[in-house]
Amino acid sequence: MKIVILIIMLMTPTTFLLAEEPVNSKLAFWNVQRKGANGDGGANKDSGTTPDAWFKAAAEANLEYIRLIPQHWSSADRDFLLETADNFQGIPEEDLDYLLSILNAAQRHRVKVLFTMFSLPGARNRQDNDYKFDYRLWNEEKFQQQALAFWSELANALQNHPAVVGYNPINEPHPSRQFGLLDNKIQPQAFAQWVQENKGTTLDLNRFNRRVVDTIRKVDPTTPIILDGWMHSSVEGLTFLDPVDDPAVLYAFHSYSPWVYATYRINKGRFSYPDAMPVRDDINSDETERWTRATIHQGIQPVAEWARRHRIPANRIIAEELGADRRVGGVIAFLSDTLEYIDSQNWHWAFYSFRSTDWDGLDYELGMEKLGWKYWQKREQGKTHEELIQRRDNPLWNVFKSRLNNKNR
Repeated sequence: MKIVILIIMLMTPTTFLLAEEPVNSKLAFWNVQRKGANGDGGANKDSGTTPDAWFKAAAEANLEYIRLIPQHWSSADRDFLLETADNFQGIPEEDLDYLLSILNAAQRHRVKVLFTMFSLPGARNRQDNDYKFDYRLWNEEKFQQQALAFWSELANALQNHPAVVGYNPINEPHPSRQFGLLDNKIQPQAFAQWVQENKGTTLDLNRFNRRVVDTIRKVDPTTPIILDGWMHSSVEGLTFLDPVDDPAVLYAFHSYSPWVYATYRINKGRFSYPDAMPVRDDINSDETERWTRATIHQGIQPVAEWARRHRIPANRIIAEELGADRRVGGVIAFLSDTLEYIDSQNWHWAFYSFRSTDWDGLDYELGMEKLGWKYWQKREQGKTHEELIQRRDNPLWNVFKSRLNNKNR
């Protein structure tokens, strides 16, 4: 009997140890609702600030994470981290070192980072490509192989960095756009047919997602991966996404709809929330109708229905970009009603953007006023954005600030 008891005593601790599953601390970050912003980390050469000052401000604003966007960072080569999107051969060492220095700044101020790529091999960001869409990634297998090689190398380099809580392999994928299939112009049946016809090809975003997740997992088994939906990550596009068999994957959509309202240069004073909203998201239509907050909620509802259908929990959904130009009519109520629905679903969110250096229309700390011709004159004379503006509390910024104060650090 003593021998049996001794054997049990010796085996029990080992048995319990083997039964315990390791805690994925990076995935655990996303177990509660997180509120953040998109931004460049103050790393653009013309920002007029520093990464330390930028992340310090982000922390003071109670931003829990930043979806970090590096597409305009300085590089000795054409495309940051890629050298060239025309033929990826490896991540330039100086670019990786610079990225790590930015991540270190985020860590010093206890701000987490969801790292995204706006360009990949064969898919150069339109703003860096003479405003032309680059579809090579979706048309040629060699560029898909290069994109997978890139993410294998980058994930291997970043997997142990304490600031990084997610990888977003590609921003706003749109393989169907070259065929005239746009989120605001197509019928769901037509797009579903197109997806089915191209299943298993380079045009298949679901196939690409599975491949990139498998590639990252070979070098990094734990860091969460955030996958954008079809058609520029639209609400409609997410509903055609196939979930991936991986417990550390989140699914993302972007919320700027209707685009003709939210974009100042397109709106041109034609539309205002809630009384004069576009009947159609069509640049050529001036027809308006009255909206209510229920109209906004109904526009985002397909995400909730998709999540229920696939049994995706709320903490695996992220409104990865949301916003509207600060100068459009009724923007305060529009953003408030949008966030009301997202918060009611307990989804993560990140507004676009925090202290942008190249898109002042979405810099909500500036309020709703135009910057004026003197601002632009001084910019042409070499002054930076940060030198010329004054940030302050205002009703528009308080739409976000009031919610960010309820943080989950």
